[in-house]
Formats: sequence, C-alpha cells, structure tokens
Amino acid sequence: MKNRTSFYFVIGMIILAIIGVASRFISNPTAFFQSVLVFLVIGFAIFFLVRRFNGGNPQKHEQSAFRKAAKKSKKRFQQKDIRKPSVKPMNGNVSTLKKGKNKAKSAAHLTVIEGKKGKKKKRASF
Repeated sequence: MKNRTSFYFVIGMIILAIIGVASRFISNPTAFFQSVLVFLVIGFAIFFLVRRFNGGNPQKHEQSAFRKAAKKSKKRFQQKDIRKPSVKPMNGNVSTLKKGKNKAKSAAHLTVIEGKKGKKKKRASF
C-alpha cells in the first residue's frame, strides 16, 4: 500500500510540473528560455567547480596510471604474439630443442631498487 501512495504522489508531482512548465512557456516564452538558460549555466558552473576540486585525488591519479600501464603491457604482449612465426617442423636432436626451452627470459619491465641490505641496524644494548 505504501508503495502505491508514493507512486501516485510522484506521478502527481510530475504532472503538476509539466503543467507549470507548459503554462510558463505559453504565457511568457522569453522568460522561460531565460530561466532555462540561467539554470543550465549555474548547473555547468557547479559541475566544473566540483570536478576541479575533486580532480586532485591521488587515488584517481594512481588508477589512471595503472590503466595506462596495463594498456601498454597489453599492447606489447599482443605485438609479441603477432610477431611469432608459425610453428615449423625442426629436424634436430632432442637436446638442442630442450636448451631453447630452458633459456631464461629477461623481464625488462622490472627494476632493481638498491637499498641498505648489508648494513645492520644500530641497536641499543641494555
């Protein structure tokens, strides 16, 4: 029951709003367009102010940097797949084929961060 009454209330408000907008448009169209224009300008101003002050969120910057890196990585791996030649039958012994599979791949996107690993911390002795 409660849902029906709120539904009828909302429908009634929408109908009254449509009647009010139509009567305002018919009685004075220039004032109607002026008020619509002012409403849009204020709405855009608030929108841009909110975007300007919420744009400095560092978490959003990290997310955009992550998405950018993910796109680059995806593109790089897709290019590797395209460049791979089709599989050709090889004539050779088994030991030479296994040596090629055991070859370590270089991870070019990883970097080493130097630190103080060898130094011991100075601790207070009691």
